[in-house]
Amino acid sequence: MIDWFAFVIVLVTALVGSTIVVVAYALGIRLLTLSGRTPIVSPAEFTDAITVVTPAEIRQAEKRAAKAAKKSPLSQGQKRAALIGARACFVVSAAAVIFGIYLIVGEHLLLLFG
Repeated sequence: MIDWFAFVIVLVTALVGSTIVVVAYALGIRLLTLSGRTPIVSPAEFTDAITVVTPAEIRQAEKRAAKAAKKSPLSQGQKRAALIGARACFVVSAAAVIFGIYLIVGEHLLLLFG
């Protein structure tokens, strides 16, 4: 016999948890950009890649990010608050992931070691 209520609890928990992770991470990226620290990730070059980003294109992207950071209308205090908020969002996102892993394997670890 299937316990449908338990199934619904797992479904809702998974949806809420994944929403928290995605929203916190996206808000953290947005606040990080507002603080003037645009994350630039150089793309990896693969031999089978269809599109290869040249070093000149990477330099252009870095220039655009620096220019956007200079044009920010925020004061230094607002930028600092945005950076603190971004880090807090990343902590919330990481904590949600760690808590989800704990829910999956935590009880098994307690039985194994305790």
